[in-house]
Amino acid sequence: MAIAFPRDILAGFPGWSTKFELAYRQERSRTAGGKTFAKDLGSPIWRASYVTKVVRANTVDKWRAILASMDGGIQTFLGVNLSRCYPIAYPRGSWLTGDAFDGTGGITGIDTNRKTFDVQGFPPGFKLHAGDMIQVGDTDLHWVQADATANVSGVFVQLEVRPHLWPSVAIGAEVSVTRPHCIMSLDPDSISTQTDLATGRGSIAFDAWEAR
Repeated sequence: MAIAFPRDILAGFPGWSTKFELAYRQERSRTAGGKTFAKDLGSPIWRASYVTKVVRANTVDKWRAILASMDGGIQTFLGVNLSRCYPIAYPRGSWLTGDAFDGTGGITGIDTNRKTFDVQGFPPGFKLHAGDMIQVGDTDLHWVQADATANVSGVFVQLEVRPHLWPSVAIGAEVSVTRPHCIMSLDPDSISTQTDLATGRGSIAFDAWEAR
């Protein structure tokens, strides 16, 4: 069967994302007086590190093959912060409305600063916390910056995120809180698949960067 990309290689991943953070594309300079100036050269992008627990030799070889399918850094996969597949308040999607809410809403207004916006379509009283992650559209991943609660109409008013919304995002864009992701590619030089000589057991580790 042909493999489709971006590939969801993290489904069933036997490990964790040990790092998931923003990489800032900035130029910085310091004066003799100690003041630092920073200038954005582009919006920040996500970078991540993934590590498995110690697994058997057969599982090591399975993951060697999966990573080989990425053709180094050419192909892409769904990059997920594995600690934030759902909002903090709702582990594994345990919101009170159950399947009546599919985890998605839509943007109804965007502030000119492009870091705050309004989102509708959530259950009244739905909670988001600082550190939650949301996905906007098909590929954009954002961190919620402050605790927020949907009003009686199911609207988050002036929800603030980082990074800022990308220029292509417009009113009507979908917002998802269920396994939010961005598109990433491997750093092939970071891949480690070393195993123990006596047992064949080992762990898999690799880094990845957002690929826009």
